[in-house]
Amino acid sequence: LILRKGDSAYGEGGFWAPQLFKEGNRYYLTYTANEHTALASSNSVYGPFRQDSIRPIDETAKNIDSFLFKDSDGKYYLYHVRFNKGNYLWVAEFDFAEGCIKPETLKKCFDNTEAWERTPNYKSAPVMEGYVVKLDDLYYLFYSANHFKNIDYAVGYATSTSPYGPWKKHANNPIIHRSIVHENGSGHGDLFKGLDGRYYYVYHVHHSDSIVQPRKTRIVPLILKKEMTYIV
Repeated sequence: LILRKGDSAYGEGGFWAPQLFKEGNRYYLTYTANEHTALASSNSVYGPFRQDSIRPIDETAKNIDSFLFKDSDGKYYLYHVRFNKGNYLWVAEFDFAEGCIKPETLKKCFDNTEAWERTPNYKSAPVMEGYVVKLDDLYYLFYSANHFKNIDYAVGYATSTSPYGPWKKHANNPIIHRSIVHENGSGHGDLFKGLDGRYYYVYHVHHSDSIVQPRKTRIVPLILKKEMTYIV
């Protein structure tokens, strides 16, 4: 157990969406609680993770599903979901020393524009979530769309030459979808590089064709080729 409610950590409930990373000699954990994003730290990867000042990163609006991205110039950016008649992706430069965003840099990444991003198989407001990686000087925003209970919960990506966008959505989105992987609810996820030097993508699927939870985890290889991304 690396973080406990009431132990110098923000939040009373709804703990989810952790991201663990190292900066200098200290480990950091971003997470969602009380429908806000928080940042805690520890001297050990095993925790306990705590806060010197018990508060969320941004108290001005509800924000969840965070991802702190460190660019090659050392600047940090917080990609996260904000609520406004649906869940949409936003980005802002992050002041690591102060533990907060720079509000003047806050920008919405993009809107719900494609048919696959909002299908009628589960009624909900638009839902989008994602994170960013930089590969060969190009920013890739991998994002999921649809409610996680929707059988069409799926993954697509967009690219940009700037961490703020504008973002160009891949023409062949989604790249992970039930029509491709043959399992419902194939969304969310993260990219990592294996010990073999290859890229892999890990994501959720529904428990079965008729039951959503408990969800299962899947891993597939990801191939990058001339700014085109393929899942095989």
